Amino acid sequence: MKKILTCDPHDYNTFLNEYGEFDGHYEVIHHSQFLQKLIKEDKVKLGGDEFKGKKITFHDPCYLGRGNGEYKAPRDVLDAIPSEKVEMKRHKSFALCCGAGGGQMFKEAEKGDKEVFIERTEEAIETGADIICTACPFCMVMMTDGIKYKNKEEEMKNYDIAELVSRSMQI
Repeated sequence: MKKILTCDPHDYNTFLNEYGEFDGHYEVIHHSQFLQKLIKEDKVKLGGDEFKGKKITFHDPCYLGRGNGEYKAPRDVLDAIPSEKVEMKRHKSFALCCGAGGGQMFKEAEKGDKEVFIERTEEAIETGADIICTACPFCMVMMTDGIKYKNKEEEMKNYDIAELVSRSMQI
């Protein structure tokens, strides 16, 4: 095996940065990078009206963005989808974690005024976006839970970037 394609930024980080210590040297590609390449090479053509007039905000996964400096690929992919893009007030290197990192999604909330996933969902809601786009299965769970918690299921949806591409593809 020489190449690994993953949709999980945590796996991306582990294979890319940690497996080398155990003689695991691979070309590691996050699915947003893979989609970016396919779109750039004209192997995937996007268009259609499904998201025209919709506002999409992108939630930067910690291990894709801050952990590995990948901010361009997901935004290039989203830019290829006919829609309006809006950034949350904290984005790219300043993005707020979804709250799942470090195993937080598997344990009870710690003391504090507000859970992280609620604060991050509120930031997405403040943009006026119709869609939160994620590129991490853990972020997907947290943002979906946040939308439900805030009773916004009718006004706001959460999609993985691959779902948006799939629904925007021209056949």
